[in-house]
Amino acid sequence: MPAIEKSMLQFASEKPRLKYLFFGGKGGVGKTVLAGATALQMAQMGRKTLLASTNPVHSLSSMLGTSVFGKPTLLSDVPNLTAYEIDTKETIEKSKKGIREKIEWFLKFADIKTRADEFVETATMNPAFEESAMFENMIDLMFKDEYEVYVFDTAPTANARRLLGMSSVYSMWVNKMMESRKEAMTLKDMLSYSRKKAQKDPLMESLTELRSRMERAKVLLTDPELTAFFFITLPEALPIAVITRFIQWFHDFGIPVGGVVVNMLIDRASVKDNAPDFVKNRMAMQAGHMETIWKEFDGQVRAILPLFETEIQGTDMLKRLAADLFV
Repeated sequence: MPAIEKSMLQFASEKPRLKYLFFGGKGGVGKTVLAGATALQMAQMGRKTLLASTNPVHSLSSMLGTSVFGKPTLLSDVPNLTAYEIDTKETIEKSKKGIREKIEWFLKFADIKTRADEFVETATMNPAFEESAMFENMIDLMFKDEYEVYVFDTAPTANARRLLGMSSVYSMWVNKMMESRKEAMTLKDMLSYSRKKAQKDPLMESLTELRSRMERAKVLLTDPELTAFFFITLPEALPIAVITRFIQWFHDFGIPVGGVVVNMLIDRASVKDNAPDFVKNRMAMQAGHMETIWKEFDGQVRAILPLFETEIQGTDMLKRLAADLFV
């Protein structure tokens, strides 16, 4: 097997300012446990760390053996480590409330006699609304800047792509909205018979604030010294195909790719000659896919982790995994 050019430990050592680490990949490849092991390693290095899940289907609490749902929870057995499963329902309801307030405010400002309900329903029926709400929650955590390191366990890659792409999508949308608003206000002034001084425009103020917020988020998410997105794969065809397809997209959006971690490789040394054919066949299959991984992700493989004899659950197992991940 070829040697890893730059390990996870080397990568992290070369980037002492690294602060925002994201873990993604196809469902079931071990994103949560790899994010957990990384957060634990950072905490053990003395850095105040937040391990947060932006995946609507959370599994942090199950992995840690303690509930971290709905609020940041300091882990009693790992100093410096706080874990948090973001309450998706609460996030969405909070976002809906914010939209309602903005729409009601705008209708009143524009002197339009109608209820906000239908506008709110239209806005929140957007297929990307959940990602938008989660994105807002994620950058709220980042902007508060209460931790030295943030490790995010993301949803499967397609959702993570939409989530992290929100900064660019939002920016384009806000710029278009601001252009349209300026045109509307110019037309209003031209058609107005009133000589009153132009009123303050609360909608433009809101858009300006949102644009500033998105620009700040984009700066953080595209800074290679601060941010890295790690792709997790198994030595199997489908997970490899998924991340092969999405790595270039992350590059195109300017989101720094930290590298690829291969998970659950069967240790050849532990397999005896009399092992069942099923195990030998799996080993042969994985060997073939490892050739693809070395070819497709040349220079980007950061670690190769074994298939453990038991599931990764609890901080003791996370410590074992972290020891293999950061070597």
